[in-house]
Amino acid sequence: MAVPIFIMFPFLILSILSEKGYPYFFIMARIWAKFILFGMGFYYKVDSEQQIDSHKSYMIVANHTSMTDIMLMLAIVKNPFVFVGKQELAKIPIFGFFYKRTCILVDRKNSQSRMAVFTKAHKRIERGLSVCIFPEGGVPDDEAILLDHFKEGAFKLAVQHQIPILPISFGDNKERFPYTFFAGSPGIMRVKIHKPVETFGKNESHRKEIREAVRTTIYTQLLEFESEKKTETA
Repeated sequence: MAVPIFIMFPFLILSILSEKGYPYFFIMARIWAKFILFGMGFYYKVDSEQQIDSHKSYMIVANHTSMTDIMLMLAIVKNPFVFVGKQELAKIPIFGFFYKRTCILVDRKNSQSRMAVFTKAHKRIERGLSVCIFPEGGVPDDEAILLDHFKEGAFKLAVQHQIPILPISFGDNKERFPYTFFAGSPGIMRVKIHKPVETFGKNESHRKEIREAVRTTIYTQLLEFESEKKTETA
């Protein structure tokens, strides 16, 4: 994790001095992410249902099961985006220094912190960036849970700003690099990028319907991943 950061350190520092430098930071973050994934013996296979429009802002959502979700998201999505993530990650040495300066941090136990996310996300979207939120609100404590319930934040933002939601399913991250100590293994990481869900013309009354439709899309794909895995090992 540290090696590519040290190599690119001067350029990373320059890129975070102003908001205009973020697209350059994002390019280096993608290089860093790929370095980490391949260095750990992971390789990813992406199946995309539709080409992502490079000129659009998206609300990117995915299932969350592993620390590698961050790296994999950076590796597969070319449109510059910012993460909305828990502030605890800012404590990680070196990584945390850049994380807290480029991401939208949230203390999920603090209502004021949660509300501030909307203001910060609004500024990023207005600048043409996309936003990435893991709508489960964290990794489920029970590893047997395939997909937890989705929280409202990502969908509220998407409807407010009338930007499409981009659902993504990660099939193997929990197996590759789980939160269980001394578990995991090198191997494939399957990714499904689903068709964007449009919010143009939608309002607050449609938010729950959109949220459940997106969750169903990801959940159905995760079941398909599990079925493929069982077939391969049979």
